[in-house]
Amino acid sequence: MLLSMTGFGKSVVEIPNKKITVEIKSLNSKQLDLSVRIPAVYREKELEMRNLIARKLERGKVDMTIYVETIVNDTSATLNIPLLSQYKQQIETMSKELSIPLPEDWYCVLLRMPEVMKTDATSALSEDESIALLKAVDEAVDGLMQFRREEGKKLEEFFSLRIENIRTRLSEVPQYEGERIAKIRARIEDGLTKLKEIDFDKGRLEQEMIFYIEKLDINEEKQRLTQHLNYFIETMNDSHGQGKKLGFISQEMGREINTLGSKSNHAEMQKLVVKMKDELEQIKEQVLNVM
Repeated sequence: MLLSMTGFGKSVVEIPNKKITVEIKSLNSKQLDLSVRIPAVYREKELEMRNLIARKLERGKVDMTIYVETIVNDTSATLNIPLLSQYKQQIETMSKELSIPLPEDWYCVLLRMPEVMKTDATSALSEDESIALLKAVDEAVDGLMQFRREEGKKLEEFFSLRIENIRTRLSEVPQYEGERIAKIRARIEDGLTKLKEIDFDKGRLEQEMIFYIEKLDINEEKQRLTQHLNYFIETMNDSHGQGKKLGFISQEMGREINTLGSKSNHAEMQKLVVKMKDELEQIKEQVLNVM
């Protein structure tokens, strides 16, 4: 089963006076590239959260953001007006320098910023909050993994179709092989008849022509390409982590298709080769998204 490196997961956990929201997304990358945006009070749990993510996600460019909303039940909580003012000034500066519009709903934007709510409650991370935080991260990662599995199924269908298309083009090649050899032979003989003043050994010519035609034989390339097509499908059905291997197989497929093109010496065969290359390029693009 294939897993995509693209995914998104979200989890919301509520505890007394607080709501913790964890959002995590991933894109393709050769290794794990993890960046996090978390409130300062959760910094002590950052390493534990990073280890949890690395263990489950393995690869990808991963971004995790944690929001905390304070559920106010008393008057001990107040807005941090100076900090809100700083956020507003920075957003206005950003809008001007980047030529992007200001937000329509300032309240929604500013109240989601870190540390905008001051409270008399202790800022230390309690055990209950710590457990809730790790639970939210774990659920968000599980949601992202489910997204990856669903995207992986779509990639399997995509690759299977592309491989079958290449196989179909390859099966059309033999119908042109007899004509191709005959045309090559006729072209050589026609060229020799124009050299009337040159005498040559017809027996030696026959040997040389056989040697030349054998160099243009494409049976080995067809067999190897068929093996690569089969191996690609087999690898897709292995356990996850096949992305790099599928990339290597697609490179080998490209070598055989290119050799077919260089040996073809036939217009219709060249068209088939171009179609196979087009299918292979689509495979190579999407292989980058496979775990």
